[in-house]
Amino acid sequence: ALLSLTGHVPRGLICHPDREHLVYPLGCTVVIQKLQDKQQTFLRGHTDSITSVVLSRDGEYVASGQVTSMGFRVDIILWDFQKKELLARLSLHKGKIEALAFSPNSFYLVSLGGQDDGSVVVWDVAKRELICQGPASPRTAGNATIVACSSCRDSVFVTAGNETIQVWEVDILTGRMQPTLCRTGHLRRVVTCVTMSDDGTYFCAGTSSGDIVKMSTSDKVMISFGPQKHKFSLGVTALRLLNRGNSIVCTGGGIVALCVGPNYKVIKKVQVQGGVTSMTCRGQGHQFFVGTNECQIYRFNYTAFKEELIVVSHKEAIHDVVFVPGISDLFATCSKGDIRVWYTPDGRERLRIVVPNLTCHAVDITKDGFSIISGWDDSKIRAFTPKTGRGMYVIEYAHGLGVTAIAGTSDSKRIISGGGEGQVRVWEIGEKTQKLVEVLKEHTSAVSCIQIKKDDRECVTASLDGTCVIWDIVNFRRKQMVLANTMFKCVCYHPEEYQIITSGTDRKVGYWEVYDGSLVREVRASESGPINGMDITSDGPCFVTG
Repeated sequence: ALLSLTGHVPRGLICHPDREHLVYPLGCTVVIQKLQDKQQTFLRGHTDSITSVVLSRDGEYVASGQVTSMGFRVDIILWDFQKKELLARLSLHKGKIEALAFSPNSFYLVSLGGQDDGSVVVWDVAKRELICQGPASPRTAGNATIVACSSCRDSVFVTAGNETIQVWEVDILTGRMQPTLCRTGHLRRVVTCVTMSDDGTYFCAGTSSGDIVKMSTSDKVMISFGPQKHKFSLGVTALRLLNRGNSIVCTGGGIVALCVGPNYKVIKKVQVQGGVTSMTCRGQGHQFFVGTNECQIYRFNYTAFKEELIVVSHKEAIHDVVFVPGISDLFATCSKGDIRVWYTPDGRERLRIVVPNLTCHAVDITKDGFSIISGWDDSKIRAFTPKTGRGMYVIEYAHGLGVTAIAGTSDSKRIISGGGEGQVRVWEIGEKTQKLVEVLKEHTSAVSCIQIKKDDRECVTASLDGTCVIWDIVNFRRKQMVLANTMFKCVCYHPEEYQIITSGTDRKVGYWEVYDGSLVREVRASESGPINGMDITSDGPCFVTG
């Protein structure tokens, strides 16, 4: 429950037909989450960020596509939902998978490549092989970014995007497909979402202009468009067609609206946090879920049309995490724009401290539990109360190039901070004063991590310059230094404090003697990327890296 969807993936949140699970992407992982107890299962197989995920109508298959370096082939992975295992890798597109769609009977999978690929491909799901492919849009039109299959015919699908809407018909026997450009008259729109009617006779396309275009599937002509006057702010990003001409419209401005009639008159609306990127119905629509680009998931009751926030997380990279001293049930995380405190047993957010337009690089909680101290990219150290999030004090100009690491002593009377310029600074914290005690200069690049010994007489700092320095913080001098051909990201003391362990961009964990700085041994701890975080258990036999 502490993990939320990657909010910027369009149509990334999907409710399974069994009404008991949600499927959504998280980085390079597909998450399957139970609605009842929030238990999560992870489908791992992608090597880069997932850009599209889709679920077959019968709930048997999950398909996901990713992004990769320009010019290289990119994988579509077909998963078995029940067994939670990888069935096949389908590789033909290059650069990025823009969108995916299953045919109504799950016979075929349609994939749409990104801007550098520009092709649409139809795959046979049972045989795991290519049926046909072609350019996704005419040369005179813009890029296609959306694909949607007919609700009742396996051989018909729609692609849409920048001033292009096409209806495709696939001839399975000959292995060919025929696109027909839809006629919209003088209307020029960038399509952001497409929803097919249940009988397949028409489809509706939401646009970035804030209106909805209704198209005939058979005649390929525009039937109508609306609203004519009061368009939806920041475009229509998700759309659901209901019975009796009603519809649910979601916008980039965070509006979820219940509309009636061909002119989409709004009768009920709710404002959510962030722009809506996906919407999915549970069952026949008595409940539906909305995902936003703020990485939040809301549950709506259709009758009452009231929202309930069920999953929340940071919308940017998490830079630091720290537990409350002596308590396993509470921990704090920091990211761009905010610090959040979480309750571990139920995965709920307990406190959010918002500082707009700034990035928090480091966070710590003093040993007495009275303050949350944090370092920010505007070169300030900020302290907050852990219960209310009220600001306690701000240290201006703490470092020249932002505060990149921070730690508090066990008596909560001093703070050790590291900056982007490489300096380590010691601060004395009084009831109403914050005094700079000493500036320690050894590092030539940003300080990435600070750890303090239990007796508050020594600390170790890791830096991106490839050094870790052990400091005497009583006499303010260097005691020892270790060097390696890497950019150190993290460092930890062994609980007995006679050794330190380090890790960084070389993907290795190094064991070093504190006394003379000699290397004891190295262990390869990552196969693909740098090690950005590490911690060791309180008794010392195990440590974890990420």
